[in-house]
Amino acid sequence: MPENPTQFFPIMGESLNEKNAMYLDMSAQNQALQEIDLMDSHAFSSHIQDILTHKQKKFALGGYAENRAIYRRSQVFAQEGSLFRNIHLGVDIWSGSGAMVFCPFEGRVHSYKDNMGFGNYGPTLILEHYLEGQVIYSLYGHLSRKDLKYLKPGQVFLGGEKIGHLGDTEENGHWPPHLHFQLIHDMENRKGDYPGVCAEKEIEKYLNNCPDPHLWLGVPVLSF
Repeated sequence: MPENPTQFFPIMGESLNEKNAMYLDMSAQNQALQEIDLMDSHAFSSHIQDILTHKQKKFALGGYAENRAIYRRSQVFAQEGSLFRNIHLGVDIWSGSGAMVFCPFEGRVHSYKDNMGFGNYGPTLILEHYLEGQVIYSLYGHLSRKDLKYLKPGQVFLGGEKIGHLGDTEENGHWPPHLHFQLIHDMENRKGDYPGVCAEKEIEKYLNNCPDPHLWLGVPVLSF
């Protein structure tokens, strides 16, 4: 991948920096998350928006390879027994519903799907890119349902073209409005969906297949 992050168009339409963005801890060690009812999607959303308002930031982001307990809110992440997948494989960018999302680097539509269900991605887009002679995929989860209506397989987006909007809680899998952004080397024959969270025992496999997307976001100035 290019060493210069300026070669990637800002995914939210503006550079993410310490003026407009902050790191948000969603790890299992965050005690504040234990004080709210995560099953109440609107309470969860209010918690995120209160943080953004208090810190006077437009965006909050983080979460790559983060160990999270929040996935216990949904059976989507359940495994055998009482275990849940808990290692986050992308970066979340939290903001307001309707915020625009842009293509960071030229790519074509690989697939898209409305992954419905409590805790799921909701509307999801996957782009295929050719970078330094290799194929890599970018996944955009929790978009607006209306965005899927205008997509076609093979459709080309140039860097800087709008590809969608952040969906609201009712359509994005019942999450606070945010973008789940993830890079993937091998789609493993999947279309419109790919795991965004893995079990701890699978962490080596999935982190090798899903590299750190921070370079594409151009946010090394933030204190993660």
